[in-house]
Amino acid sequence: MAMAISVPLYTVDDLEHFPDDGNRYELLDGVLLVTPQAAAVHQVVANRIQFELTAFLQKPGLAHVVGPGAVVRMPRTQLQPDILVYPARFSPMTDWRKITEHWLAVEILSRSSRVYDREFKRDAYFALGLEQVWLVDWRDRSVEVCTGKRKSRVVRDRIRWRIARTEVVIDLNEVFAGL
Repeated sequence: MAMAISVPLYTVDDLEHFPDDGNRYELLDGVLLVTPQAAAVHQVVANRIQFELTAFLQKPGLAHVVGPGAVVRMPRTQLQPDILVYPARFSPMTDWRKITEHWLAVEILSRSSRVYDREFKRDAYFALGLEQVWLVDWRDRSVEVCTGKRKSRVVRDRIRWRIARTEVVIDLNEVFAGL
């Protein structure tokens, strides 16, 4: 006779009680996702992309570019993309739970997060209303630009993204330089 496996379900409020141990704790429909602290190369790539997004969008006051950010749907989902872009009409003082529009989530793929990011989080972001998701693979020197469930293209040279009356252009050769 087989036994049913019971998986505990958590709420966003429960996340406040998890340890501050360097791991990233996220929830997807109540299921806990835990990933270890990111490696240095992961952080360098995220920083380079965030810098470019900030220059195009945050400096002119069109959007906030943060890393990591949080996309919340109460009571059981809170995802933390490596980089999050949302409209500047939300004050930086706004609680993550009250930000109702998100333009872009960027995930830097790592061995520990690749399956979660590609197979679960990408589709969850679209279900939560995000407009675009970028899955960055520094090993392959590419970015999968996703514009919906099962709608994507792989970019290896330059990302061009039109948002908020501006065009963001990111040269991937610069992002991956020296890696």
